[in-house]
Amino acid sequence: MSGRGTAAACAGEPIHAGMPPLDMDGRALSRFEFWPTWIVYLPVALQWLWLSLRYGGVTLPTLANPLMEAGGLCGESKTEVLRQLGPEGRRWLAPFASVVTAPPGTPAATDLAAALDAAARAGLAFPLVAKPDISCQGTGVRVVDGPDALAAYLAAFPRGARVILQQLVPESGEAGIFYVRRPDEAKGRIISLTLKYFPHVVGDGRSTVEELIRRDRRAGRIPDLYLKRLAAEQRRRVLAAGEPFRLAFVGNHCKGAIFRDGRAYITEAMTDRIDRIAREVPEFYFGRFDVRFRTIEDLRGGERFRIIEYNGAGSEATHIWDRDTRLLDAWRTLLGHGRLAFEIGARNRVRGFRPTTPMTLLRLWRNEKRLMRLYPVGQ
Repeated sequence: MSGRGTAAACAGEPIHAGMPPLDMDGRALSRFEFWPTWIVYLPVALQWLWLSLRYGGVTLPTLANPLMEAGGLCGESKTEVLRQLGPEGRRWLAPFASVVTAPPGTPAATDLAAALDAAARAGLAFPLVAKPDISCQGTGVRVVDGPDALAAYLAAFPRGARVILQQLVPESGEAGIFYVRRPDEAKGRIISLTLKYFPHVVGDGRSTVEELIRRDRRAGRIPDLYLKRLAAEQRRRVLAAGEPFRLAFVGNHCKGAIFRDGRAYITEAMTDRIDRIAREVPEFYFGRFDVRFRTIEDLRGGERFRIIEYNGAGSEATHIWDRDTRLLDAWRTLLGHGRLAFEIGARNRVRGFRPTTPMTLLRLWRNEKRLMRLYPVGQ
């Protein structure tokens, strides 16, 4: 798997252009990246129970961002979250529109016409990124390069559910920036920066895509993660010598993206920019901004990047999925962030806010999981 930026990205950019070089020597995967979820998060669950007793509220983290639905813990509308951005945030946001699919029995052309109208009013042009309004872990995200692809996506989408259409950002750098500010602090800070790389294989003129994946040092350890998203003709395709084939579009490790700890690249300029954006969002204190950027130097300078989304209390510091992170260090990070979420929630409760009730939170979680089972296959 190349780590030197030789592949072409969706919009023509080399996949890793502008990013620090991706060293693929050494360990191929994180020690625990694909362990069963319950093992990795068991200490987090136990801590949650302890902090619930200590602070007197099992859903107190929903007050980490008290004006975001459930604090952004789960089930929130991405459209409503993005609409909370102020002028500074909208300046850096990748333009988007959203539309609700029609009820069952409505002609499919109705959805396409509504989506094209919403996109036109927002000034969007193909290619676009289509994604669910309520979802997590990059489920159902797909690039659509024209009306036919958009129509197919909408036809596979659950009825009466909201779809986001966002302008595809051509820059190939991507990062997750975790931001925290206590309610009594004048300025917040970045406590995690994750650099995201998109794996690809390169053709030899003889092998199929599936064969290349299975032979790859990293992808061959988790082939089904990539193969399940490829149609049969894509698996059987023989790439020309030197021809790249990108295996993942979504910057999520669950979808096969490669994460590297980027905390060494955090600067005051980057912190200042993110802090200005975050402080414009009403009562926002805890969450992660996912951004695309041209070069790491631009990002360090707080310039020339685009926000593709941001998340609240359900976010995590994704640098823990760096292959060199030790499990104990990952747990230390997760537990530290859990304490922060409860602490901020407790402070906001004193200020008069009331947490989401357990039953409401359960309803939001169930609805999110139900919808995620219905979404089209993503990229």
